[in-house]
Amino acid sequence: MEYSIPELEPISRQFMTLDRPKKTKMLVVDDEPDNLDLLYRTFRRDFHVLKAESGVHALQLLAEEGEVAVIISDQRMPEMKGTEFLSRTVPQFPDTMRIILTGFTDVEDLVEAINSGQVYKYITKPWDPNELKTVVQRAAETYELLKQRTEELRRSQSQTALLSTIVSVAQNASSIESTLDPIAVAFGQSFSADCCMIQLIENGALTQFGSHGTSGDLDLTKSERAKEAIATQKMQVVPETEGAQLIVPVTLRGEVLAVLSLQWKHTQSLREDELLLLHLSAQQVALALTCTRSIAA
Repeated sequence: MEYSIPELEPISRQFMTLDRPKKTKMLVVDDEPDNLDLLYRTFRRDFHVLKAESGVHALQLLAEEGEVAVIISDQRMPEMKGTEFLSRTVPQFPDTMRIILTGFTDVEDLVEAINSGQVYKYITKPWDPNELKTVVQRAAETYELLKQRTEELRRSQSQTALLSTIVSVAQNASSIESTLDPIAVAFGQSFSADCCMIQLIENGALTQFGSHGTSGDLDLTKSERAKEAIATQKMQVVPETEGAQLIVPVTLRGEVLAVLSLQWKHTQSLREDELLLLHLSAQQVALALTCTRSIAA
């Protein structure tokens, strides 16, 4: 059965940004200028292509630019062979797809590199441009799939940790005050927020709070969107010139017990299932606060 919450629909339209797709980054490495330029021209329309004339230069470029989806490297280069260069990229960039170009029968080096997972494919010189394009496209798709699965695993682990923290707080907290910081930390980490704050509501006023990250000059008592979240009992998106902020009411049986605020320094996208998780987790927090209050009393 599909579970939907009506008030999340307008939030998802506001908070799920649609950025223009960026070209996938790839790196081509060859000590022969003509081959390097040919590789660059072959892929520049479909990829953001970085190029280096040696393994040493390529390592420096990766240190500056960060991870790329695909690396194409010539095997026979001075200073450092292609397989040696690619092996050095494995620890920091394990998901990157690596392709070797070779005009020689370096069988032992290639077999060892392929068997150890350092090389995705090898292409012999002179290469067929269409064949190379096909191989690179498949490699890029494989990279994206790996990154997607890694991200899904990270999200799953983070969500489990969030729910576990909420349950633990409900079971072990000795006072309302002791629940706030752990809850803020759990939400901040789960949703990769730069700042997370949870603030209690007592007699209609915002009072004690717990926080995680750098809150800057955040003051929910002066926030009109926080007041709106309390009045409507619905999530509110705070318009920001830079970054993003989401305010979530923590409610139980029609009563708002607290307000949860998550802030990001940069533009943020949350999928609809993440917004649903945030809504349901806030309800769990309401139960935890109520249980703690009853025990403390």
